[in-house]
Amino acid sequence: MENFVSRCRLLRIYSSLILFSLLSLIFVKESLASVRLPHIFGNNMVLQRDVKTPVWGWADPGEKVIVEIDGQIKTTVADSLGKWRVEIPPQSAGGPFEMTIHAANTIKFTNVYYGEVWICSGQSNMSFALKRSKNGKSSAESATYPQLRFITIPTLSVEEPQSDFTAKWECCTPKIAPEVSAIAFFFGQYLHEKLQVAVGVVIAAWSGSTGEAWVERNELAKFPELSPLVEQSRLDKASPSQKAGCLFNGMIAPICPYPVKGIVWYQGESNANRAWQYRTLFPILIANWREKWGRGDMPFLYVQLPNYMESRDVPSSSAWAELREAQHKALAVRNVSEVVAIDVGEAKDLHPKDKQTVALRLANVALAKHYDKDVPWTGPEFKSMKISDNKAILSFTHVYDGLVISENSRCDGSTLKGFAIAGPDRKFHWAEAIITGPDQIVVSAPNVPHPVAVRYAWADNPICNLSNSVGLPASPFRTDDWAGVTVDAR
Repeated sequence: MENFVSRCRLLRIYSSLILFSLLSLIFVKESLASVRLPHIFGNNMVLQRDVKTPVWGWADPGEKVIVEIDGQIKTTVADSLGKWRVEIPPQSAGGPFEMTIHAANTIKFTNVYYGEVWICSGQSNMSFALKRSKNGKSSAESATYPQLRFITIPTLSVEEPQSDFTAKWECCTPKIAPEVSAIAFFFGQYLHEKLQVAVGVVIAAWSGSTGEAWVERNELAKFPELSPLVEQSRLDKASPSQKAGCLFNGMIAPICPYPVKGIVWYQGESNANRAWQYRTLFPILIANWREKWGRGDMPFLYVQLPNYMESRDVPSSSAWAELREAQHKALAVRNVSEVVAIDVGEAKDLHPKDKQTVALRLANVALAKHYDKDVPWTGPEFKSMKISDNKAILSFTHVYDGLVISENSRCDGSTLKGFAIAGPDRKFHWAEAIITGPDQIVVSAPNVPHPVAVRYAWADNPICNLSNSVGLPASPFRTDDWAGVTVDAR
């Protein structure tokens, strides 16, 4: 009798185990079949208006997936790896909409708008929080903008490209605004106010990051002068905030090809000691990102390095000046634009507090060049030089109603500052600079009777005050092409 009871008990146990196993298999199958999307899609997201919208994700291989938004319905089938993708036709600005994804399960995203989407990326001056910036506290307290949305990509440095991350879109409120990137906040706020459409900003920034960390490693490897960067990463000689390709893998790859209008870039401090190399690196980064988004002329706006460190009494070499020049040379690439910040830096702080001025300049560049708005967007640009006797005559573009001597905390506005001149001996001396016409400056120095080169604001923290009639500062420049102090740095 006892044996019979024991056998019955064992039979019940085995039956329970079998039932549990079957239920587990069903649960696993359903889990695998559940359609899902990367976290760049979600409630409160902003989709770029007037372009095709790729929507992608994962499901069970062979599973039918239906995506619906604002009357647009697209159907596809997951491939053998479980990947799927559809494209929604271009839509005008508006909302709110619901995006619904039907498969074995259903996902619904609410409060979705079509509008303008930008990526804000770079290092610490891009990640710098609104609450720490000038006017940041008061701006955050009144930051109720239901149609201004942000998503901040978590910092991640990895060897292989990632397909997703964990974060969510958030509508701008006084609660979330203090922690948002100050540049991203002021840039997005200004665009939203001027365009009167929803604006979404994707923030992907990491303090101390190098430019090469944001570029695919195989792209860097194509250029012999950049091969040391790839080799250092392979030998694990670089820190995770700096390894070639690793931030692209962890923070950019997961959002490609989410449709965006363009890129705002604030980075370069960590590459200053290798500024000459940045001449090659920076255009590669721009081309790499454009290729990943499938848009060869996608707008790319960058902030030139601000003034920083102590000012010097005599003209001298400067790695920071060379990095600004390397950035400036990228203007030769189509749809690349520069914002000069040489007047808003701080000598003793790598992270100047005035992010609002920089962000408004960025927004005006975007409005003028990519939204056809009539707003001033750039400062004076050096055009040409000719030598007449013992004087150098410089011509400029983008002067609007003429060149102006600006007044700032270190200049009283009475005379032009920041110009240096050199003769055949290549030794620079401070020069007298006089505005002699709307777009012309004459530069000379008594101890340089035969000038051959002029430099302006060529220093880590130059004392300089040339602007145009709308108050925008001139970009630092030099007329020579002599080898700099970073030419051999790798």
